[in-house]
Amino acid sequence: MFSKSSKGTADPIEHKVMVKPAPPSILSVDLHVVGDLNGDGEVQIDGAVDGNIRAKSLLIGETAHIKGEIIADSLRVHGTVSGHIKARSVVLGATAYVVGDIFHEELAIETGAFLEGHCKRIAKPKDSVKLQDSNTSKINVVTDDSTKTQSTVNQPKAGEPSAAPKSGPLPATG
Repeated sequence: MFSKSSKGTADPIEHKVMVKPAPPSILSVDLHVVGDLNGDGEVQIDGAVDGNIRAKSLLIGETAHIKGEIIADSLRVHGTVSGHIKARSVVLGATAYVVGDIFHEELAIETGAFLEGHCKRIAKPKDSVKLQDSNTSKINVVTDDSTKTQSTVNQPKAGEPSAAPKSGPLPATG
C-alpha cells in the first residue's frame, strides 16, 4: 500500500533557483572616483568620476560630474559629462550638460539640456545592408515591348574593364 516502486520511474525533483537582479550600484554625492568603472548591471552616479565608465544601464544624476568616455546600453544624463558617449539608448534630461560627441541608436533630448558636440546615429545590426559585388551593377533590359519581358544583366561600373564576353545585339523574341 505505501511501498516504493522498484522500477525507479520517479522523476528527479528540479529545484528552480530564482536569481534576483542585483540592486543598482550607487556612487553618492560625496564620492570622487579617479579611475575607470566597469559594471554589468545598473549604475547610478551622483558624485564625480575622472575616468571611463562602462555599464549596462547608467544614470547620471543632477549633481554628477563625469570626465571621460561613457559606454552603455542605456544612458540617462541629468548632470555634467565631458567626454564621448557611446550608447544604444541615450536620454539627455533637462538639467544635462554634455560636452562631447554622442554615438547612439536612439537619442532623446529634453528641453533645457545643453549639448556641445556632434550626434552620430549608429546603425542597428539588423539594419545593415548586404553589399553587392563592387565590380558590377544591375541593369534591367527590356527585350520585347509587347510582353514587357525583362532580364537582368551584370554590367561593369563606369571606368572598370568588362569581364563579360562581348556579344551582338539581343535576339528578338516573338
